[in-house]
Amino acid sequence: MSSSYDRGTVESFGRWQEFSAGMWAWVLHKFTGWILIGYLFTHIAVLSTATQSPEMYTDTLQGLEELVIVRFLEIGLLAVAVFHILNGVRLLMVDLGIGLGSQDKSFYASLVLTAVIALASIPTFLGGVF
Repeated sequence: MSSSYDRGTVESFGRWQEFSAGMWAWVLHKFTGWILIGYLFTHIAVLSTATQSPEMYTDTLQGLEELVIVRFLEIGLLAVAVFHILNGVRLLMVDLGIGLGSQDKSFYASLVLTAVIALASIPTFLGGVF
């Protein structure tokens, strides 16, 4: 261990400003992965109501779809899944040696494409709510 390396104080919280696009891509990929794992457990919990009775499953789904917050969460889930997929494809291409020089551009392109898809889905998810 070298004593010349200054890691800064814990209180500064300024190191995030030094993150490059690649570091943000890594952070967002991990974050979206954990969100998708959390959704998987929620999805299994909702599907497990089908084992009780078909009516219970239908009532659960209809009850959830009536909540406006669930509609907004579905838009967020779509954005999370789309970003995770696009960033995963970007990582696959980088691992294959394709686009090594334009990793930043492909990360920003995946963010823009995710935003476009999420915004385009708003009328579909929020149709009939308001």
